Amino acid sequence: MKKIIHLSDLHVGYENCGVNLEKIVNEIIAHYQPASEYVVVITGDTVDDAKQKGAYEKTLAILSPLKKAKYQMLVVPGNHDYGSGGLGDEKFVRLFKIAYFGDENISYPKVDVIDNIAFIGLDSMAATFGFFDRIGADGELGKQQLNALEKLLAGHELAGKKKVIYLHHHPFDGKGKAHMLKDYKKFKEIVENKIDCLLFGHNHDGNQYPDVWGIPYCYDGSSSTGKSAPKKPATKMRVIEL
Repeated sequence: MKKIIHLSDLHVGYENCGVNLEKIVNEIIAHYQPASEYVVVITGDTVDDAKQKGAYEKTLAILSPLKKAKYQMLVVPGNHDYGSGGLGDEKFVRLFKIAYFGDENISYPKVDVIDNIAFIGLDSMAATFGFFDRIGADGELGKQQLNALEKLLAGHELAGKKKVIYLHHHPFDGKGKAHMLKDYKKFKEIVENKIDCLLFGHNHDGNQYPDVWGIPYCYDGSSSTGKSAPKKPATKMRVIEL
C-alpha cells in the first residue's frame, strides 16, 4: 500500500517559499525511495497570488523533479490558487485545472484509485464566487459537490478500499467565520465514520486530530514552506502510512 507525503500551503511567490519548496522536493527525492511507494498530496494554496503572471508555472517548475522521478502527485486548489487569498475570481477555476491536470473538464470530487486507496479530492472554493462570497478566505463545498460526495461514499464503487479525502479548508476549526468551511456540518454528516483519512491545510497549524468524526487519521498540513507559521516549528511534510 502506498505511503502518503502530505504537503500544503506552498505559497510560491511569497518571500522564500519557492526556495523552501525546492529544498523539500530535493529532500523527498533523496530520502523517500523508491518513488513508486509514495503519493504526494498537496492540499491547496500552491501559489501565493494566482493573479501574478506565471504563478502556477513557477510552482510547477519547482515540483517538476518529482514528476520526473515518477512520484504520483495529487493536488486540490486553495483560496490563493483562485486569486489573492482574500478575493477570488472564478476564471482561475479553469486555469488551475489546465495547469495542474491538463484538462479543464476535470470535476470534483476527483477520484484517483491508487493501489487499494481511493483518493478523493474536493474543491473547498467551489461555492465561493457569489457577489459577497468571493470576498474573504472562507470556503464552501456547495450542494452539488456534497451531493456527489455523498453518493460516492454510499455506493459500491469504492467498497473495500481505504478512503482518503483531501481538501484545502480546515473542517474543524476555521479560526472564525472569515476562514471557516461554511458547510462543514453537512460535510461532517457525509464523511463521519465513512473514511480512513482526512487531509487539509489553510490554517498553517500542522495539528493532528486523531479520531475526530470517527476518522482515524486527520491532519492539518501546516504551511510546508513556512509562510505565517505559528511559533512552533512548521511541519514541512508528513509521511502517512494508513
